[in-house]
Amino acid sequence: MKRTKSFRKSLIKSLKDPVEAAGYLNAVLAEGDVALLLEALRDVAEAQRGIARLARRAKLNRANLYQMLSAHGNPRVHSLESVLKAFGLKIGVLPDPKSTHHRKAA
Repeated sequence: MKRTKSFRKSLIKSLKDPVEAAGYLNAVLAEGDVALLLEALRDVAEAQRGIARLARRAKLNRANLYQMLSAHGNPRVHSLESVLKAFGLKIGVLPDPKSTHHRKAA
């Protein structure tokens, strides 16, 4: 009997595509959990050939990048922008449809 791929392998393979990576990171961001976001960034880094390559592409110190993406990391916006740029992504801001401040178009 042929074995199916594990979820992890399938996830990492799909995250090689920047569109898939963006969707994954946006879904994680919607959860509002910073630790989960850092884990998701590590997943995308793994898919993009690892932290060492990411550090070179993002022009960040590898040890600092490991620390930034650790479970207790607290990345600065500039560093996060560098990481996302290395993934071919960027930070964006969207209106929150659940917000009481969200205005409907007239």
